[in-house]
Amino acid sequence: MTSIPKSFRIKSFGCQMNVYDGERMAELLADQGMTAAADGADADLVVLNTCHIREKAAEKAYSEVGRLKREDGSRPLIALAGCVAQAEGAEAKRRSPAIDLVVGPQAYHRLPEMVAQASRGARPVDTDMPAISKFDALPKRRRAAPSAFLTVQEGCDKFCTYCVVPYTRGAEISRPWEDILAEAHALVEVGAREIVLLGQNVNAWINDGRGLADLIRALARIHGLARIRYTTSHPTDMSEALIAAHAEVEKLMPYLHLPVQSGSDSVLRAMNRSHTAKSYLEIIDRMRAARPDIALSGDFIVGFPGETEEDFQATLSMVDAVGYASAYSFKYSPRPGTPAATMEDQIAPEVMDERLQRLQARINAHQIAFNQSKVGSDTRILIERRGKHAGQMIGHSPWLQSVHVETAAAPGDIVEVTLAAAGPNSMTGVVPAKKAA
Repeated sequence: MTSIPKSFRIKSFGCQMNVYDGERMAELLADQGMTAAADGADADLVVLNTCHIREKAAEKAYSEVGRLKREDGSRPLIALAGCVAQAEGAEAKRRSPAIDLVVGPQAYHRLPEMVAQASRGARPVDTDMPAISKFDALPKRRRAAPSAFLTVQEGCDKFCTYCVVPYTRGAEISRPWEDILAEAHALVEVGAREIVLLGQNVNAWINDGRGLADLIRALARIHGLARIRYTTSHPTDMSEALIAAHAEVEKLMPYLHLPVQSGSDSVLRAMNRSHTAKSYLEIIDRMRAARPDIALSGDFIVGFPGETEEDFQATLSMVDAVGYASAYSFKYSPRPGTPAATMEDQIAPEVMDERLQRLQARINAHQIAFNQSKVGSDTRILIERRGKHAGQMIGHSPWLQSVHVETAAAPGDIVEVTLAAAGPNSMTGVVPAKKAA
């Protein structure tokens, strides 16, 4: 039996929704009188907010548990949260006895109660997946970064054969319209200038017949909110109304993350993706017609079971056809319980490695080309944090490029700059002399 923790640290792995969940757990713990541990200081409670999309992400979380043991042999109270917690439940504690409590992503509103139980010697587990009522138990937003995440939708009904999300996050559920607008207003009141709407399939959000485009238009009317983004989208749910919003809503940034996963129709069928290469490219064409300066991002999996060199070449062709401003690419990772894990024709690791290198080289070439195409452009960046050098600040362009600029502006300010130089992963901005002050 230990005393109730007085300090905490939350370490989030994986997606932006985990970052959002980590922020909300921090607010819950702060409401109980706990304080966030200072950098470098020991915390009485450590929450590992985990990802289960890829095997390495799960293993990383368990490795982190081992590293929490202190030199004197003691350790903090350890909570395993997130998708690994949901997938493994009580098995997680058997796998790592140092874990004191296990809480899934739909139950983290119970974290303070479970911490109290663990402090009394219990080892609670909660991986129930009720309706999205957890949001009703969360405190009001009290602080926000200049760019703030806001979860509007959770879960997935698509059942891609490689993906664990339907099993760890549950069925698609949309938060109510009024709750989202209330949280958005609260975020703006405490400093958010940009809101990023989150969901496993964010463009599947629907409430009382209203879709994501309607929600974006309502958010755009909030005074003080300057920018809106959303992620991650599914091609099947990319409605004409949402595409039109990109043309008509000034606050909606010219950026779209739309995962395709493969350029091969045979691989897409095996993945149970509901689009084809052609239908995906047609969406891209309609988006570019609506917003010609749109920056496009995507996700790719290489080495899916049965992928041939011809299939992989189709993926490279997809990259060339779209000309992504950025993209994420991964080797296929078999997840227990998913149909793809037991498929025949699993690809050899060395083949996956080689294909991934070729894919990333092609993606990087397009990313550099996109960044270079913006050199000389006048635009506005949202300042988010200080840079490494004196007087340097870092913000994001409308196209989500990281931009370094020398300015006296503070986080939350929106600054006019000329994009002066392009690197592979960032841009250099210059404030025009007459506006430098």
